[in-house]
Amino acid sequence: MTVFSRFAAAVALALLMVSGSAFAQGASVAFGGLKYDTSLPVEITADELTVDQATGSAVFIGSVVAGQGEMRLSANRVQVQYATENGQATGRIDQLVATGSVTLVNGVEAAEADKAVYSVSGAEIVMTGNVILTQGVNALSGEKLTVDLTTGSGRMSGRVRTIFQTGGNQ
Repeated sequence: MTVFSRFAAAVALALLMVSGSAFAQGASVAFGGLKYDTSLPVEITADELTVDQATGSAVFIGSVVAGQGEMRLSANRVQVQYATENGQATGRIDQLVATGSVTLVNGVEAAEADKAVYSVSGAEIVMTGNVILTQGVNALSGEKLTVDLTTGSGRMSGRVRTIFQTGGNQ
């Protein structure tokens, strides 16, 4: 079990045990730490790579880590879909689809989910399935997290549960 998995399990347990937590169907959240330059190169490392020229995609499998600037995305599997022009792959990444133990880290903010779709050209990350977001000592959970990397704003939806530390009992 990775450090992030243990951390996420502890946060999930805390989310279930804390009384007085806020519940909502959707919540807007500031993501100042996730705002960054999407024009930076994307670097990916993995145990295995399969490339399909016909579909314009590449699949990275095993301990995958994709980095762009300060942001890191790790998962068991990441499919890279390349942009196409006139039916031909351009070599420019259009989107990354990460599955299996997905973790997104940028500074003190971290999020985990079952799946993440990162639209490079759209500067958006959508994480779905058992999403847990931590921002310092605060934590949120839900079923879907959408982050706009251009504005640094985000939205958590799907029976959102939050823990905000007030500083009263610290």
